Formats: sequence, structure tokens, C-alpha cells
Amino acid sequence: MMMSNTMVDLQQLKAHYQQALPNQMVTAVVVLDQSLAICYVNPAAEALLVKSLSKLYQLPIEQVFYNTPINSNRLQQLLTTGQEFSDSDVTIEFFDHRKITVEITASSVTFENQPHILLEFKQIDQQKQISAEAFQQQQWESARDLIRGLAHEIKNPLGGLRGAAQLLDLELNIEQKEYTAMIIEQADRLTNLVDRLLGPNQLPVMKLQNIHIVIEKIFQLTKFDNPKNIVLERDYDPSIPELIFDQDKLQQTIINIVNNAIQVLGSDNKITLRTRAASNKTINGKRIKLCAEINIIDDGPGIPEHIQSTLFYPMVSGRASGTGLGLSICQTIVHQHNGKLSCKSRPGHTEFTILLPFNSEINS
Repeated sequence: MMMSNTMVDLQQLKAHYQQALPNQMVTAVVVLDQSLAICYVNPAAEALLVKSLSKLYQLPIEQVFYNTPINSNRLQQLLTTGQEFSDSDVTIEFFDHRKITVEITASSVTFENQPHILLEFKQIDQQKQISAEAFQQQQWESARDLIRGLAHEIKNPLGGLRGAAQLLDLELNIEQKEYTAMIIEQADRLTNLVDRLLGPNQLPVMKLQNIHIVIEKIFQLTKFDNPKNIVLERDYDPSIPELIFDQDKLQQTIINIVNNAIQVLGSDNKITLRTRAASNKTINGKRIKLCAEINIIDDGPGIPEHIQSTLFYPMVSGRASGTGLGLSICQTIVHQHNGKLSCKSRPGHTEFTILLPFNSEINS
């Protein structure tokens, strides 16, 4: 009799966990019926899809995902054969152009004597992003060091070349001085370029101050010098505390990004300067609990996809007339502030993000 009670208790316990666990799982679970319409999603799936069960219920799966390798033919084959499949590193695109990277497992299950499909999604964007950022950081530092080494090798003989031209200028007549003047002018031009390649030559002067003072100054400067009549908007979070930063250098960084946007935008486009207090961000491989997030957003044509991964490298530019030095210098300045500069772009939406740790995070 006791054994019977134990068996009943175990069965009840099993049923309890089977009912409760799907709602506690971190993995997103989506259940499809035979017509490939959604009949259940757990809370993790609601968060992943940014929609509630009430909005997703009975919605065909094709109306949820704009682009995914998990197509209807493959799912119908699963219903027919019962053979489950898994895919790793799958990029899923939604109709609002949002993209996520996931691992997917699809299996056949039976509910109420009817075959269903169980889809499990494990989002891996964050792990991939951290790995990609670490690799890009290493590549950026290598490229920067290489360029700086070359710049030093170029700068030394340039000084000698200019000095020799000045001495020669003393021995020439007025007509011949035109040539030495040209040599000196071009040597100065190259020296200026080399100095820019070497990046900021002064350490930042860090002071405790309000980040919005800088951003508001940039907003006003851009508003007054706006021949294209581009729409400017600001969206500030007043709860952000004072931060330690170099006002001039941070202003230089944001102005550079704003000016880059202005060059490709028209009068019907918009630039938004936004600030937010952000939590649980990864900056240079370190988990930061609290930081200030500055976003420079425009609705222009976007950055060419083939240069997005190397956008902050020296000598990389999306414009024919660009030197490719501005964003590299911006990256150096943000790193001097223990921060992070990143960009995500697609046609109609380009967003540069600057993360600056709160002072308590820097000292911890």
C-alpha cells in the first residue's frame, strides 16, 4: 500500500514538473499544430519574439519570421517523418528587420493525440557578440600599432626633408624658391597626416561633470550650422549621474560621428541624440553593471555592410573623399575613457553607441 502511494506521489510530482518547467525555462519554447500555426509559447519565447501568447496564438509561423532556414517544407517533413533536427548559429529576421542569432531544435511531439512540432530556441547573440568584439578589439589594436609604427618611420625623414629644403631655400634665387616652398608645403601636409595617424597625443583631462552639457552643446552647434535643414532631435535621460570624462575629447568624438551622418543625409532625414542609463553591459570583456549610454541615430542610407566590421580601423572609410582616420581617433578617445564605441547599421537606421561606465564601476 505504501509502495502504491509512493508511485502515485511520484506520478503527481512528475506531472507537476512537466507542467511547471516550460514556463520556468530560459530556453524559448514554441509549439506548432499540424497547420504550422502557433498554439503555445512559454514566457521565454514571448520575450524572444517580443509578443505575448495572446498575439501569437493561431498565427502562422511564416507571419512571425521574415527570413529563417526553418521553412514550412522542412517543418511539414518533420510532421511526416518524425525525424527531429537541430541547427546552430542560425540568423532569424523579423518583419521589423530585427535580427537574432539562435540555436534551434525541432522535434515532433504529441498533444491530445495529435502531432505537433516543438521548437526550442536558444539565443546566442550575446556570446557571439562578445567573441566578435574581442576579436575586433585585438585586430583594431594590431592595426593601430602597425599604422603608428609606420607613421613614426615616415615622420622622422619628413623632418629632415623639410630642414634640407629650408637650407636649400637660402641659397636659391626668388624664382627657384618656388620649388623649395612646394617641398616644405607638402612636407607639412604629410606631417599633419602622420600626426593624425598617430592619434591623440595628449592624455584626456578627466573631470566630474554632466554628460548632457557636452551633448547639448553639440546639439546647439549642429542646429546653428545646418544648411541641409536636417531634423535634429534629443532624447535625454536626466537620471544619469555626473561622470568623469574629458569634455573636449568627448565632444570631438560625438561631433565627428554627427558630421559623418550629416554628409550622407538629406533634408528629409533625422539625427537623434539620445542618452540612457544602461545596465549589465560588456565593455572590453568586462561585465559592467551600470553605465551611461549615448546613442547617435540617423535614418540615412546606412553604412556599407562590407566595411562595418572594420569601421573603426585606421584608413577605412565609406566615402571616396574620406581619410578613414576620424572614427579610429574616436575609438581611441573612448578607450581612454574605459568605454566602448560600437555601431550597428542597416538602410534606414544607423546607430552609434558610446558606453561610459559610472564612476563606481571604474573604481570597483
